[in-house]
Parts: sequence; structure tokens; C-alpha cells
Amino acid sequence: MIETVHSRSRISETSIPFSEFRDLEASALDGIVTSIKDRMGPSLKILGHHYQQDEVIRHADLTGDSLKLSQLAGQDQACRAIVFCGVHFMAETADILSRPEVAVYLPDRAAGCSMADMADLDSVETAWSELAVHLDVDQITPVTYINSSAALKSFCGRHGGIVCTSSNARRVLDWAFSRRPRVLFFPDQHLGRNTARAMGVPLESMALWDPHQAMGGNDPATLHDRRVLLWKGHCSVHQMFKPSHLDQFRRLYPDGKVLVHPECMMEVVDAADLVGSTESIIQTIEHAPAGSSWGIGTELHLVNRLASRHPDKTIHFLSPMVCMCATMYRIDPPHLAWCLVNLERGSPVNRIQVDPETANWAKVALDRMLELR
Repeated sequence: MIETVHSRSRISETSIPFSEFRDLEASALDGIVTSIKDRMGPSLKILGHHYQQDEVIRHADLTGDSLKLSQLAGQDQACRAIVFCGVHFMAETADILSRPEVAVYLPDRAAGCSMADMADLDSVETAWSELAVHLDVDQITPVTYINSSAALKSFCGRHGGIVCTSSNARRVLDWAFSRRPRVLFFPDQHLGRNTARAMGVPLESMALWDPHQAMGGNDPATLHDRRVLLWKGHCSVHQMFKPSHLDQFRRLYPDGKVLVHPECMMEVVDAADLVGSTESIIQTIEHAPAGSSWGIGTELHLVNRLASRHPDKTIHFLSPMVCMCATMYRIDPPHLAWCLVNLERGSPVNRIQVDPETANWAKVALDRMLELR
């Protein structure tokens, strides 16, 4: 039986309650975090995802995307505790990839991911069973985006599948197609569609799988002609960007360039000048010439941070509407201080610990991906 455990040590009776930190001044919270970091030294690593707010990211020992952070933390031999300022699937991945003696904590257990929640284990197993009635599932490779639960990574591990990131999705699909003729890609339809199209797979060879409908809303007979089955999921942040936003930016900055994340819808990706993962977006802006203008389609905190760090360039958030990762925003200075204080005093809260069976098969799928990097 597969069990996903987000926290085996939640809040003990000896833990200091969060209410004592909620209303503290920013300077007091910063002082708490800084002093605990000093006392715990290299045994503690605070990881900060790029989408975090500045008030949190300033305390991070390591910054990056979710996979980069998990890998770096797992390599640190002195580390014994990871406090992951991200969302739950990132902390799960850190727990899977880190050494057994390392414990992983998430400052707020409510920091989830709406995209990851769009594909749960029951729905994917139901889809797999329905497909098995009409297709040979031994000829389908399940591919899950890293923005998914440990349970889904484990499902891929058990069924000959693999994990991908936004930066290596094409290499992963090449790997998958070299072994089997079909792919079930979840949970983000846009990354799957944009990657497959860039590889030359026509839209006519793809089908959208709606988990709320029988057979995903597909005529079973047509599935025999489909190479890529795309789960009906999306990122709530990147779904907000529209082609009209690109048109508006180009009217204001005729010589500017538009740079978007591949989680954006196909029409936005097709109209953009450049498409890249979070790390690719950062590298592109860092190496862009002074005086250049950019409209960037990704999370608001990251875009604002890039604009602040590169005042020699004109950098604009592509959408006229505020578009930030609300679940990532749940990790704030009060939660970080609360988590660290309880960790130091021996009454830790919100440990993220994936059960051994799930972790074992999830690591199989992750290792398949890491071997391609």
C-alpha cells in the first residue's frame, strides 16, 4: 500500500504555539532567525525557492528551483536539518533525496501547490485502469512533472516511468519515446503540450485527459492514434498570462523581448521570443545587455527581484494583474521563526517524512531523470 506522509511530527504538546510569533515586528523575527542560524551553524540549511518573498529569501543559505535545492542540500555532509521555504512537494523531494540522518521541515504545512493537487494518486490509478481496458499500458510511459506529490513520483517509479523538470522535459520525453510509443504526462498539460510540439509531435497526436470524465473525456477508439496523453492540470500563476499581454508589452517596448515559462499556455509560448525554466529565465536576464527591455511571464516575486537586481535593464511583469504563487506566500517570517525556534529547542514542528515504500519508488523515478542530466 502506498502512503504519503506529509508530517510524522506535527505539533507536539511541548511546542511553542505559532500565535506567539504571528504579531512580532519584522526586526524581531529577523533577529530570531539570524541568531538561531548562528547557533546551529552548518547543521542547519534553510532553502529558499525563487518564488519566495524577499523577507524570507534573505535568510536562505541556498536558493534555486525545487530540484536544485533538494540536490544541493542532500550533498551537504554537515547538514542535519533542512527547513524548506517552498511548498510541500518540494519538501517531500528533499526528504527523498537527502541522507537518512537529515530531517526536513516545512514552516507552514498549508503551503501546497494547486497544480500538484490537480493530479492525485487515486485519479491517476483510475486513469491507468481505464486505459488498460483499451490500450496496452505496458506501452505507455507515465511522466510526472516534479511539481507533483511523492505518491505520483512513486507511481511512475513502479510503472517504468520518470520525473521531469521544466528544463529537462524534452530529454525526458526523448527517453520515454525511446522505450515506449506513448506517454501519459501529468499534472501540467501546458508543459507537456509545449514540449511535445517542440519535438515535432503534432497536436493531432495528443489528447487531453480530464480526470473528472470517463476515459478522460475521450472516445476510446481515438486513443489508439494518440502518442501523448496530457492531464488536464495547470499552474494557476502561469495560466494567467494571455497573448494580449504580450501585445500590450510590445506596443510599449517595440524593441523589447518577451521571456516566458513553459508552463504558460501554448498561444503565449508561441508568441514569446524566448521560453525557459526558472533557472533559464534568471540566467537569460543576468547575461542580457544593459539597456535591454524584457517582459517576463513567470511568478511576480521572482520578476520583481530580477528588476531590483538588474537596474541597468527594463524588466516588467508581463501581466497587468497581480499574479503570484499564493501557496508559496504562506511561508512568511513568522512561520519561519516559529519553525526554527521549535527545532532548536527540541520540539520540532511540521517534519515532512515520506514513508519508505513511497520514497523508494519515487527515488527510482527521480534517479532515472537524474541520470539524463
